[in-house]
This record gives sequence, structure tokens and C-alpha cells, in this order.
Amino acid sequence: MSTDRAGRSPRRLRSLNQLALATGAVTVLSLTASGCVVVHGEREIVPAATRAEAARALKDFTTAYNKADKEYDRSLDADRVTGPLADIDGAKLKAGHKNNPGGNPAPSALTFSDAKFVVPAKAAWPRWFVADTAANKGVPGSRWLLVFTRGDANDVWQVSYLTVLAADDVPKFKTDENGYAQPVTADDAALAIEPEKLSQSYATYLKAGGDTFAAGTHTSQWRAQRKKFASKPGLARQYIDEPLTSGDYAPVGLRTADGGALVFFTTHRYEKQTAAAGTEIPAPTADVQALTTGEIKQSLTLEFVSNQAALDPAKSSGSEGVSILGRIEGLTGAKGE
Repeated sequence: MSTDRAGRSPRRLRSLNQLALATGAVTVLSLTASGCVVVHGEREIVPAATRAEAARALKDFTTAYNKADKEYDRSLDADRVTGPLADIDGAKLKAGHKNNPGGNPAPSALTFSDAKFVVPAKAAWPRWFVADTAANKGVPGSRWLLVFTRGDANDVWQVSYLTVLAADDVPKFKTDENGYAQPVTADDAALAIEPEKLSQSYATYLKAGGDTFAAGTHTSQWRAQRKKFASKPGLARQYIDEPLTSGDYAPVGLRTADGGALVFFTTHRYEKQTAAAGTEIPAPTADVQALTTGEIKQSLTLEFVSNQAALDPAKSSGSEGVSILGRIEGLTGAKGE
């Protein structure tokens, strides 16, 4: 899936949720026209959504997503996506529309089933929850985790983070007596890495290595793959990774039963390909070309947004670093020189 919405909220692209808390206000009770009592304010700890609201949000997102994918029209789901997912899928739709102005020549509707909703109880806005579902796409038996968020009661639910995990990799969450999950704060010092520092820590690790992250597909193997590509004869590759943490890119996390947390966070990266004298940059795909500005002569700089799901253990657990369970990234732009 793959826009350039960095730092603006709400987002209007596609790329799943914030740990940041809005300023607390005095709680006020008022009667609506229907006679219902509504809580206004930021100090009341309440579930982010009812199960029925969560199910409706998933349905509304799916409907909008499929319409946009069928028509290659970003406007059709712009109010249902935000943050990294808006960037990733928005760019994909932009490229699709440029290459196929009449719409997707082979649309395939996304459907979800066996949806479970992990809903935290929390004070203040934004509020968010996680939909844990099966899907008709991807690896059979995998689970799609979508983070739905909204900034206040008047907003619609939008998906900001998406990750796809093997069913066995979805952790067990800590819940209260009513079945509601427990969110972690951005500065939770009891975790191996504070959630607000995960994006920077991951960017630093990808550049320099270290032992802050456990070995795996998206850590040690990803670094090894980059090193291999960087040394390919005739074509140099340079990588720059940056944290992305504000607004709709703020991390969100849920306490797991073992005392750790599952945290969703975003990074931003560039990959510059430079051809040696007398050689050329390999011809980019049609989708890359659709997102490229400038003329590709000796170099091509690719821009990506990536969202990760990390198992951040408690410091007291003795675990060997943070595990990146899933990573979905998408090309959001390119520049030829």
C-alpha cells in the first residue's frame, strides 16, 4: 500500500492512534435534546468506543477503502485514513490513477472477518482502538491489526496504523474486569524503550546497529540486506532514516499481559541510488515513475513512510531488546537528478 501529509491533522490520504494526551479540562455534564447525559471534558476515563461503534468504524473504512481502490481516487476515502496509512496508500492511489486514469483495471475488494476489538479505556483526546481481524488478502491465517483514531467526538474514525502479523505473534493484552485494554503513556519508563523514543531509536539502530532491538526480519536481517545492496557494483545506495512522531504519527501502545506493550510507531526514510560513471540507474517501475519528479540521470532518491508494530518488553523482564513484529512501508515520492 502508499502521501505527503506529514504533520497535518486530520490526514487526507491513505497510509493506522496517538499516545499524546490533550490538555485536561473540567468535566461538565449536559443534557442533550434526547435527554441523554453526555460527558464533556477530558478527565473522565471512558472506553474509546463501544463494540458497536468499533464494528461500524471498520465497516465504514472498508467501504471507503474499496471504493477508492476501485476508482484509484484518493478523495473517496480521504476522511477514513490518516497518519502513515494515509501516506502509504494515498501515494499508491496517486500512482494508480496516473497510470490508469479510468480506474483500477483489476479491482479486488478487501473483506474482513472474525473481527475482535481491543478497546482501551482512557481519558482525554485523541481516543483510539485496535481492530484485530482476518482478511481475504495476504498470508492465509494472518491477522490484520488496524488502529482507529479520532481527535474529538465530532470526528469520524480514521485508520492510521496497519500491520499484518502471524496469528501467534499477536500478544495477549492486559484488560480490566470489563474487558477494556490498558493504554501505555508515551513516556512509560518501565518499558525497555519509552514509546515516544521508539521511532528515533529504530532510526538510530538501522544506521549504527546495537542491542536495543532483538534480531529478526525487520532489524538485523534488514540491516544486512541494506549492506548487501549498498555494495552492489555500479550502483551505490545510501540510506537516511528519520523519526516521525508528531500529530497523526504519534505512537500508540497497549499493555500486554506480561507487563510489556505492543506499540505502533512511524519512521520516514530516504534511499538514494547513484549510478557509477558510464552506467545508468535501473529503469524504475511505472508506479515509481508516476511518483517521480525531475529527470533521472545519475541518481534517484526514493522516499518512504513506514509503520511498525513493536513488542516493547518491560525493563524488568530481561528480554533481549524490542522486537519488531511487523513493518509495512510504501513509496511516497521520488526525485530524479
